[in-house]
Amino acid sequence: MLVLVGLGLSNEEIAAHLHVSLSTAKTHIGRLLQKLAARDRAQLVIAAYESGLIRPGGPRGLG
Repeated sequence: MLVLVGLGLSNEEIAAHLHVSLSTAKTHIGRLLQKLAARDRAQLVIAAYESGLIRPGGPRGLG
């Protein structure tokens, strides 16, 4: 989930990629925000970069 947020995918794109409902995707993102003490998606993107899950210049989407 953090990788997908880090790649810049929207909630709708994440839900479609994972074959889950939009509500489920939003729930998972909300839990990530809580667990990582992030105040917004931008901080989740930073966490994805800092943890090495994504790299600059990586793919925009996962096809």
